[in-house]
Amino acid sequence: MRLLPYAPPRPPHSRANHRSPSLKTKTRPPCALPFPDALRAAAAAAAISLSLLTGDAVGAERPRAPELCRNGAAATKEETRTEVVTNEQLVEEAWEVVNEGFLPDAGSRPWSPEMWMKKKQYILQSSIRSRSRAHDIIRKMLANLGDPYTRFLSPSEFSKMSKYDMTGIGLNLREIPDDNGSSKLMVLGLILDGPAHSAGVRQGDELLSVNGIDVMGKSAFDVSSMLQGPKDTFVTIKVKHGNCGPVESMKVQRQLVSRTPVFYRLEKRENENSTIGYIHIKEFNAVAKKDLVSALKRLQNSGASYFVLDLRDNLGGLVQAGIEIAKLFLNKGDTVIYTAGRDRQVQNTIVAERGPLVTTPLMVLVNNRTASASEIVASALHDNCKAVLVGEKTFGKGLIQSVFELHDGSGIVVTVGKYVTPNHKDINGNGIEPDYRRLPGWDDQIDTC
Repeated sequence: MRLLPYAPPRPPHSRANHRSPSLKTKTRPPCALPFPDALRAAAAAAAISLSLLTGDAVGAERPRAPELCRNGAAATKEETRTEVVTNEQLVEEAWEVVNEGFLPDAGSRPWSPEMWMKKKQYILQSSIRSRSRAHDIIRKMLANLGDPYTRFLSPSEFSKMSKYDMTGIGLNLREIPDDNGSSKLMVLGLILDGPAHSAGVRQGDELLSVNGIDVMGKSAFDVSSMLQGPKDTFVTIKVKHGNCGPVESMKVQRQLVSRTPVFYRLEKRENENSTIGYIHIKEFNAVAKKDLVSALKRLQNSGASYFVLDLRDNLGGLVQAGIEIAKLFLNKGDTVIYTAGRDRQVQNTIVAERGPLVTTPLMVLVNNRTASASEIVASALHDNCKAVLVGEKTFGKGLIQSVFELHDGSGIVVTVGKYVTPNHKDINGNGIEPDYRRLPGWDDQIDTC
């Protein structure tokens, strides 16, 4: 189970958190959501068999604003810093990351800035003679927080994480703000001898288009999904080498497979006029949103009147995938989730930017293994009166981790916040209560995929 998506590392001087105005808690009226008999019938549908789906990204290329070229390969050098730091400085750097961002509620032991300062003074009162000893000290320092999700990454572990491939062609993308107020996608990590590397892509290159679709302003997550496809098929990408290098178009053969986590079936009950679209999402990965969109459209075109979204035993995956999937069912401006950090009076809000893809009644199935990104989806749909929840209380994993690179190539994962539902309920440790524990014939007749 992947508890969090990869967060690109930030240098120590840029760790300041963006704060939005404090939000006042609003009392939402209870949802008067229809729960038709046909949807109840779907809950009792027997022996559901599922079929696989596929989908392709579509779009059109748009012109780019002219860019002034500056000499040098700063983008590449930024990722390969060679500064020499002492063992003591490395430990202090890790200490500082925790001091600035760690969420005290995350640990099982008391935490305060004063206690943390005493910890640093104690650790640094004697010299640290080796780099391996510095790493051991950081591990013990983080373990002392009592948070199982805050942990140290060795240089080799951090390198593997930074090059984690969601694209199927062996690269990892990072969003970099440009001078026009938009963002561009840079190659952060590259698997040596992988498909992209063999085709000529290099670290620090800018990705310009995928299959002729301009990716300017798109998120790294969405573009990673565009790059995905069946093994041994080809994708055409256009890259600019370095900061001022040439632009090259290349055809890359996909070698890695990201399996669809989305399975679906159209269920028509005897003596019923309505048909039910049943969808099971096993996890949230890079292709989950694209494949869910295809499933919803196909089921609607086949006459589905209602939908059952099964999130049972879905332990999460990529949080951003869950957020994007929740938006498919919400109205423009609806709150998907709040994120709260150390300052409890400050919350950041994630909202839906456009209208829903489907508006038909929706039932969401949950159990005690529905966790993390799945809980974000379930709470967003429930609190915005878009779905009823049926099953068991969810797991209750609502913490946010960020990944920070240290100056010797190692890194630390730190819990920096938590998720709060649109109805201002803390997910972590509490879970989400369903509207219905069970329906007639439920346990005996609904199969888990």
